[in-house]
Amino acid sequence: MKYVTLLASASTLVVALAVPALAQDSLVGIDTLDDRIDDIEQDVNEDMARAEDANRFGNPELRQGFSGSAALGYSGKTGNNDSQDFSLGLRLHNVSGAFVQTLGAAIDFSEAEGNSTKEDIFAVYDGNYYFNDRFYGFVLGRVQMDGLADQLTADEMADGLTLGDKVKRDAFLGVGPGYRVVNTPDVTWRVQAGLGISYLEYGDNSSTTEAAAIASSRLYYKFSDTVFLTNDTDLLNSDSAFRANNDLGVNFKITDAISTRVSYLTEYNDSRAIKTDNKLGVSMVFGF
Repeated sequence: MKYVTLLASASTLVVALAVPALAQDSLVGIDTLDDRIDDIEQDVNEDMARAEDANRFGNPELRQGFSGSAALGYSGKTGNNDSQDFSLGLRLHNVSGAFVQTLGAAIDFSEAEGNSTKEDIFAVYDGNYYFNDRFYGFVLGRVQMDGLADQLTADEMADGLTLGDKVKRDAFLGVGPGYRVVNTPDVTWRVQAGLGISYLEYGDNSSTTEAAAIASSRLYYKFSDTVFLTNDTDLLNSDSAFRANNDLGVNFKITDAISTRVSYLTEYNDSRAIKTDNKLGVSMVFGF
């Protein structure tokens, strides 16, 4: 088990901190705590929202045409410590009849004392053409880059690490069909599978390009008006690696004011020294 996260959103605490402006400075710490509470609330709300699959009943009701959103952040610090942080998030939608396209990208760069500490880029293109309520075709493109991935050191090799632990670029492009096996208000299950190309570049600048196959499953099961379960599974297989992710979650609406999500994520990659990572997540939202 890698880690366990428990997040709680307490909106009343934010209200309690709304004291006169003269007290709200970083030295006192109120602004800093208020910002941290906002971050926690956002993380929890995103975790809860992920369970509500907008595509589970069919073609999502997005407005026709182009839409999207973007967020950019930068901070720079000088003095005892010199550092810079830059982040960019982008989400674009284009809907033309039954053809729905989505592009998402996240960029994170950090630098401390003149040295890069993070150079991460993650982008996904997802195109879906809905032939009817059950059958659709998809085009999926993904690229993930870690600019700081380097060669394995002697100590890392002695610890059993492999090239799979030092991936600099990981990309995939594939196409295939999808089908909704069950599509009712209480139970939905869709599956999709396709063929494509996988590209992996490692920290020693070696790379491999090969054919790959992908398969995915999305299950939603509503037990009652207050409890539902989701299970998302993704498989990607090529000669270099077999990778599988499974995200099982249960959402509870305990009362009108309290909601909880418990999830268990398993990530498997047979090219790594430690093949399996597991993550338990508990998210809670309170209202008063």
